[in-house]
Amino acid sequence: MDFTDVSLVALRVFQEVAERGTLTAAAAALGYTQSAVSRQIATLERAAGAPLLERRRDGVRLTAAGRVVLRRAVVVLEQIDATGRELAGLPADAGTVRLGWFASAGGIVVPQAIAGLRRTHPGITVVSREASTPVLVRALRAGTLDVAVIASAPPFRPPDAESPPLEVRTLGERELRVAVPTSHPLADREVVDVADLRGQRWIAGQSSGDDRLMGVWPGLDERSHVAHVARDWLAKLHLVAAGCGLTTLPSSLLPAVPPGVRALRVRDSGERRRILVAWPPRPLSDAAARLVDALRAAVSDV
Repeated sequence: MDFTDVSLVALRVFQEVAERGTLTAAAAALGYTQSAVSRQIATLERAAGAPLLERRRDGVRLTAAGRVVLRRAVVVLEQIDATGRELAGLPADAGTVRLGWFASAGGIVVPQAIAGLRRTHPGITVVSREASTPVLVRALRAGTLDVAVIASAPPFRPPDAESPPLEVRTLGERELRVAVPTSHPLADREVVDVADLRGQRWIAGQSSGDDRLMGVWPGLDERSHVAHVARDWLAKLHLVAAGCGLTTLPSSLLPAVPPGVRALRVRDSGERRRILVAWPPRPLSDAAARLVDALRAAVSDV
């Protein structure tokens, strides 16, 4: 077992694979070929004298040895990144929080929280990025995020099965709505039935990491007609405004609804979504705790 010649590149590649869950996704994120990623992982495994990843049909999972290497790699890479920030004159780690958030949280909640934090604690720097909830959970485990705003749908299971569990707090719970053009026959109603949504054209976005289309009303007993595919919520809503179809909408995004769109409740649907904040199973830094407080305040204001 000899790590003296292991490069920082190999450690970063390993961290990215642990976060993304597949070699293919890690290669795409890093701009590498998959074979280059595989070579870096093989170098680390030779140095460790043990497999670090369990290859499965749905991706990769860290072995016990892999978890040890990842834990140490995160410390090394954090120190290197902190050195770069210090040399660049940026705030030290104690004042920097790495935040991840799922797509619709970026419409209102995250910007409002960051703005509030800047007013009350201007010395704290928030570095943020968007990803799907599964990727954010893996990023927390991989140590590349300090805090993540994630989504949960019924039956509201824990975000992953790893031990020890992540620290998770519920920020709020909102009903799912359906966005329709103001020119649509349903637009003059306040509430619609699920049956009214059959046979509609939908605007949806591929959910990273699975085959679900986010934007189609869940549980429709038909093969849905997806007319347009878009990940960005603003693009979806403007396509709705243009009369191109319908899409689902978390009620936390109601303040962002553009002219030409009505957001309708669906009667007795039971479709609710929780906004959660999660962090690794260790005490939060003071800066991260302040950010969590700001997120709570932002959700309560929506």
